[in-house]
Amino acid sequence: MSQPDLSALLEKAREAQSKLQSLQRELAVRRVEGSAGGGMVTVVASGALRILEIRFEPSLLETADPSMIQDLTAAAVNAALANAQRMIQEEMQRASTGLTLPVPGSDEPR
Repeated sequence: MSQPDLSALLEKAREAQSKLQSLQRELAVRRVEGSAGGGMVTVVASGALRILEIRFEPSLLETADPSMIQDLTAAAVNAALANAQRMIQEEMQRASTGLTLPVPGSDEPR
């Protein structure tokens, strides 16, 4: 078995870390939506898992009771955050697909 080149391993690790940090910055500014009540409440979240905006259909505010508005808002927030998490997971998987680091004690990169 040949020994892996430690400097090459460290350089690949630095490259991978740099790419992931860049991806995190990119994802933080992306926006996704979630809605509830057939679009009566829509929430916009960022890839940093922050709520950016909550929109209500005007008719909901005129006719619905407060507990219904609260329930729809919570459901829309949860949907937006789930969509943001899904986006992050998909992008991280896509980004890590090409990363291959040599494994100590092995001749093959993984």
